[in-house]
Amino acid sequence: MADGMSEKVSITIDNQAIEVDPDKNLLEEVLSAGLDLPYFCWHPSMDSVGSCRQCAMTEYADEEDQHGRLIMACMSSPRDGARYSLQAAADFRAEIIEGMMISHPHDCAVCEEGGECHLQDMTVMSGHTYRRYDGTKVTHRNQNLGPFIGHEMNRCITCYRCVRFYRDYAGGTDLGAQASHHHVYFGRYDDGPLESEFSGNLAEVCPTGVFTDKVFSKHYSRKWDLQTSPSICAGCSIGCNINPGERYGTLRRVVNRYNDEVNGYFICDRGRFGTGYVNDDAVRIRQSMTRSSQDADPVLVSNADALQQLQDMSGAIGIGSPRASMEANFALREKVGKANFYAGLSQQEFAILQQILSIYQDTPAHIASLKDVEASDAVLILGEDLTNTAARMALAVRQSVRHRSFEKAAEQKIPLWHDAAVRKLAMDERSPLYILSPHATRLDDVSETTHICNAGQAARIAAAVASRFDKEVLAPEKLDKAEQALVKRITASFKGARQPLIIAGSNSMSLPLVQSAANLAQALYQKNELTQLALVGSEANGLGLMLLMEDSQQDLQQAFATGTQSAIVVENDLYRRAPTAEVDHFIAGLEQLAVIDNIKTRTGEQAHLVCASATFAESSGTFVNYEGRAQHYYATFKPVDSILPATRWLAPETSLATLTQACSQTLANCAGMADLTPGQDYHYAGLLVPRQQFRYSGRTAMRANKNVHEPKQEQDPDGIMSYSMEGVSPLKEARVFNTPWAPGWNSNQSVFKFQDEVGGHLKQSSIGVRLLDKRNSAEEGGYIALDSSEKNTAFPLYHLFGSEELSAQSQAIQARATSAYVAMNPADADRLGFNAGGGVTVQGNGVVPLLLRDSIATGSVGISVGLPGLNVHDVLPDVSLEPAPQWQAPPQWQPDNIIVSDRLHKLHEQEGD
Repeated sequence: MADGMSEKVSITIDNQAIEVDPDKNLLEEVLSAGLDLPYFCWHPSMDSVGSCRQCAMTEYADEEDQHGRLIMACMSSPRDGARYSLQAAADFRAEIIEGMMISHPHDCAVCEEGGECHLQDMTVMSGHTYRRYDGTKVTHRNQNLGPFIGHEMNRCITCYRCVRFYRDYAGGTDLGAQASHHHVYFGRYDDGPLESEFSGNLAEVCPTGVFTDKVFSKHYSRKWDLQTSPSICAGCSIGCNINPGERYGTLRRVVNRYNDEVNGYFICDRGRFGTGYVNDDAVRIRQSMTRSSQDADPVLVSNADALQQLQDMSGAIGIGSPRASMEANFALREKVGKANFYAGLSQQEFAILQQILSIYQDTPAHIASLKDVEASDAVLILGEDLTNTAARMALAVRQSVRHRSFEKAAEQKIPLWHDAAVRKLAMDERSPLYILSPHATRLDDVSETTHICNAGQAARIAAAVASRFDKEVLAPEKLDKAEQALVKRITASFKGARQPLIIAGSNSMSLPLVQSAANLAQALYQKNELTQLALVGSEANGLGLMLLMEDSQQDLQQAFATGTQSAIVVENDLYRRAPTAEVDHFIAGLEQLAVIDNIKTRTGEQAHLVCASATFAESSGTFVNYEGRAQHYYATFKPVDSILPATRWLAPETSLATLTQACSQTLANCAGMADLTPGQDYHYAGLLVPRQQFRYSGRTAMRANKNVHEPKQEQDPDGIMSYSMEGVSPLKEARVFNTPWAPGWNSNQSVFKFQDEVGGHLKQSSIGVRLLDKRNSAEEGGYIALDSSEKNTAFPLYHLFGSEELSAQSQAIQARATSAYVAMNPADADRLGFNAGGGVTVQGNGVVPLLLRDSIATGSVGISVGLPGLNVHDVLPDVSLEPAPQWQAPPQWQPDNIIVSDRLHKLHEQEGD
């Protein structure tokens, strides 16, 4: 059949005939058919190991067989014409779960997993209700696993999901299974923070309450009392789908929301734990303020007065933001006029993002989704430290290297779902992954080669590879022997690949790297039409902001040069976008500066008017991710009256739906935005989509701390979702898919009830609209001439915890973050007279710690981005360093939080890579 799919076969389960795929395991096909079969160890992203024995079924040899034999559904392939029974194995499944529960504490009343527990669901489904064991239970000591994850080992049922995800899927090394038999222990060798950037997924992967969300625990609420909504993570450019949960006006937690084209079943720890700023009064702007001069103390102002002051700012320029929604940026553009709207990006980042947009519009190569990244079998990463800039893509790349093992398994006729067998067969064989980076990365352990080089060298290597596929690409003249050998190996890997992928992005702050990635993708496409290209950005709506600019050159430096007397800034701290002196000069020359933002910033501290805006959890809007996928997010709860969404400040008489439609109709490439929601007048038989579960405690009970009288139900101005538990069930209508729930399935495992097949597309819910996807229909453009003026002595260093503006304001993230620093090779430090463990003066003003790293190429310097103590725009592209003999470590300096891969890189060098 097409796309390598097997022809369906027919089987019978308890006299019910169903069509199944023989290349998938029986459990997966049973669930895809909508039947209920208990399981623990199996997971759709991690396949089968058969450790829990809970998915037992009875298989009959033929029509005459009346007894059958027990099989484990997750470890069996369906046979054409075979007969199976769920009911005949029910007693065995009940006995299995009784054995699992012998040492379980049975603490459902106080367990944080209660109400959302897969173990509860499966126990009820198995019919096990009576505890016969009255002996001494095996107990364990819990560990302190850091600020993100709580540990309650006594609840473990030994399903091995945690270590299979953490070690096998996410590549973590500090969590494992210890001891044996009834004393198996899942933890670290010693107490300490889990190092993986995806540790938070343990709370969702674990079918019991062994691993819990420690941040949620501090202000815990029962899961059925959380008000939720479909939302999009604002932590980076990937656009992961999330479900924020609120109670009593505070955001309590964030969990993954399934989207098979984007994040699938997992999100990174920044997205999960980086939303604490929403509740933090020390960070949030809760009330609008005004001041008559820059030196005056701010005075609180009513919303009506603040709106009037904004209205009176005629002739002002508008400065947008890559962390503001499409609608908020568009409303600002409409208010000040297209000619007076500026992107709020540095000149360098603006140029790179504009180049990315141009590449996407012209390239014949396919723009890769995360699903495409996982399906790629040869990958080249140019200058991007993905784990720290686009973590969920790094996780997808980690899965892409397994294609070699799948090929070997197919040759040996081993089912691909047989996870343990496939991994054992492949051992350390991987599909090729090449990383060209100025420093070691967290993906080095799965790369075939990590080549340490600056951005200019990486661009030349990519150009040399491109010239091997198309002679129209000018090959660079100067490559040393090691680079020539690397070019030869990359070329050979791409020639033998079914679906090659090139990854680059704006975070490298190198325009030639992005240009060379596009040229290589186009050259590869001449030989292979399945060639993929992914160019990541730094923030949630960077590409969307560029769609609003429509080829204009209006970056932040252009805004500074206007000589304007008044400016409106939306959700942007200018001090994170440009050199400090330039921003100081710009603000000093303004008679009126209005800032609309939800967090306190240095820009806002100097504004004449500060308008309190809503966060992503309190407002609705649209983000456009790195691949041009527009996705709509809905408000989880209403902000207090003194806070308004940014769109209401800028267009108080215009509904959000109208702004979305205006974006769709006005902006080139944005017509698809009109299809993101069912429309402002949506309803299903008069019902809206409920934000609250049907088990919700009720409006009166939820407000009993304030008033026992039931108030009027809050109204949603968007008219799609209701702030109540009344509404259409997702089992009937799921075009706006909130949280999964199905009878007997209270845990997140119930999402399979809403998929075409297990792990497949959601049946109804929107997965976003790709605004720039031409599906290789674009006419082939010419190759881009590389910018040769760029200097490459200094490069940016990013941290998943701390470099991004919003998440860095969250206390949980701060526990894993550090202050600003400079990094260089020890040989350079010795030559320049810098001391290990000391400090350096940067550009003659700021003093920061110096970190020595063997994996940084000599002659280059790494500058941390976004961490407190240093503005990277004051340093790059030229850097001047001097020793600081009287240096003392700042309070935020936590070098133990800087987890690098130097050891792994050295291992590659020893192996000849």
